[in-house]
Amino acid sequence: MNALPLMPKATAVWLIEKTALTFTQIAEFCGMHPLEVQAIADGEVAQGIVGYDPVANHQVRPEDIARCEANPDLRLKVLSTPNPIHRRAKGARYTPVAKRNDRPDAIAFILRNFPQLSEPQIVKLLGTTKDTIAKVRDRQHWNSANIKPRDPVILGLCSQTDLNAMVQAANDRLTREGQAVPMPLEISEETN
Repeated sequence: MNALPLMPKATAVWLIEKTALTFTQIAEFCGMHPLEVQAIADGEVAQGIVGYDPVANHQVRPEDIARCEANPDLRLKVLSTPNPIHRRAKGARYTPVAKRNDRPDAIAFILRNFPQLSEPQIVKLLGTTKDTIAKVRDRQHWNSANIKPRDPVILGLCSQTDLNAMVQAANDRLTREGQAVPMPLEISEETN
């Protein structure tokens, strides 16, 4: 089955008003019955619908319309368009208010367990700032007395896949630079 144009009835209204296409051609292009197109042309259906220009919206070329107007046996086809989905630009990650106080704990965990991660990697992973990382590292954070290193995956600040990818990238960087890759720490239960 053919892809239908966006807003088929409004497109049919425009094609009826602006072209010399047959009702059958318009019906097949818009996915309608020819009698419905005839009813639109007679003013019985789609009263008050503003025509939608398929040429201006890159759904059909004017030369295709002219070609089909000249030969009633030809049919219009909707032009294929590239994927119109717009991806969100890379930027700061939103963290819900309830989890914002967990960030310093996650930063402390990352600094203690993954010292090979650079500040930009931590910023990207946890959606924090370099200033906050420096304050947690130097114990200058306003809440330093209450910061307990906790896994950011368990806190829900990042996924395990993202964390593993960042650690692997950092390890690859250290290997390229000829530095030793730190061994993972044994995570043990600490009593505080």
